[in-house]
Amino acid sequence: MISDASSPVSQYISFIIAGDEYAVNILRAREIVEHSVTSRVPMMPACIVGAMNLRGRVVPVIDLAVKLGLPPTRVSRWTCVLIVETELDGENTRLGLLIDGVGDVLTLSEDEIEQAPAFGAQVRVDQLLGMAKVGQKLVLLLNIDRILSPAELLASTPSGPSAPGAPPALPGGHGAPAGQGDRP
Repeated sequence: MISDASSPVSQYISFIIAGDEYAVNILRAREIVEHSVTSRVPMMPACIVGAMNLRGRVVPVIDLAVKLGLPPTRVSRWTCVLIVETELDGENTRLGLLIDGVGDVLTLSEDEIEQAPAFGAQVRVDQLLGMAKVGQKLVLLLNIDRILSPAELLASTPSGPSAPGAPPALPGGHGAPAGQGDRP
């Protein structure tokens, strides 16, 4: 894409989730890896599908569709994991984003990015950097620091047998109320 020399440009990596195109700043993306086995971690929010071993490093994997309020990602041969880096508790942390497929590297000038409207988007406006006009389509530019902040991740609905507001499961209780799941 050619842009006006007076307008600063940024690059974004685009990807597909549930048929829609999203993008994150390419400076936050580290690599794209093939979807592989993840180990489920008990009592995690529903959007965290587990952790994967990435060359000896444990990387949490987040189903970005679930995090954005969409149905869970259906794994296909194009499903992959976008490894991004964000700051969590003052440290740079790598997280994997489960996505339906990777798109393109987009070079966008500021004048090609508009503020997201307060309605009509699948994501909350505070989770967007804006919307980019690319040809005839719109690409939602995600604020990855906001979406993957500890407060946002913990605000997701927990997976497993516990209902929102239910007391946490006791060790050995397997989600059952105290005394019902314990073994003698």
